[in-house]
Amino acid sequence: MTPDRIRNLLEQVRDGSLSTEKAMETLRAFPFEDLGFAQLDHHRALRKGFPEVIFCESKTVEQVVAIADRIVSHGADLLATRVTAAQGEALCAAIPQARYNLTARTVAFRQSNQPPPTRGEILVVCAGTSDLPVAEEAIETAEAMGHPVSLLADVGVAGIHRLLSAQDRLFAASVIIVVAGMEGALASVVGGMVGVPVIAVPTSVGYGAHFGGLAALLGMLNSCATGVTVVNIDNGFGAAAAACIINRA
Repeated sequence: MTPDRIRNLLEQVRDGSLSTEKAMETLRAFPFEDLGFAQLDHHRALRKGFPEVIFCESKTVEQVVAIADRIVSHGADLLATRVTAAQGEALCAAIPQARYNLTARTVAFRQSNQPPPTRGEILVVCAGTSDLPVAEEAIETAEAMGHPVSLLADVGVAGIHRLLSAQDRLFAASVIIVVAGMEGALASVVGGMVGVPVIAVPTSVGYGAHFGGLAALLGMLNSCATGVTVVNIDNGFGAAAAACIINRA
């Protein structure tokens, strides 16, 4: 349940348009709801500013749809990540207003009327086209959380002039997420150019000695640029969630 919905509920009790019994019935699922296979945290939005997000990997289609249904029925915004084709199809059938991003593997449905106050725009900088699934996950996450976000794609260090030609966009951003595989050098380059927080996301894109993203992860962790923070491999969601906290006004 969102803070606005709780506020409206309390105001209805105060002005007499809603009985105490009805209000108690609405609140009885707080702070969580036991679905048998999941303990759904309805207080997450109150504590964190955004409701519980569904990580769909290893969940059945039925479990994902059931969780999504309870989130939406409580008036909360919906975001599901690591969505399979079958899960995405089922979610969109159950919630027709939902948006399925096949590249990002996300399903989102925003019910909130007003976006949160923000400091500015989050910029997602993507090294190569092969890194787009992770970059798109970050974009979908930021949009679901109500933050302005844009993409700067295919500007890796193999052609650094492409990044340099977009300096104005780098300097205008309030937070930057850098998504890169291979050796992960792009995070250091961007981190050395700007004075805003840079969140680096290593991806599992690369050849043999890349070790499934470990090479990029270690390269980013050892960045010589000041203020570069690193999240886990392929974790576009985690990077965007952190960026949204930083970007709150």
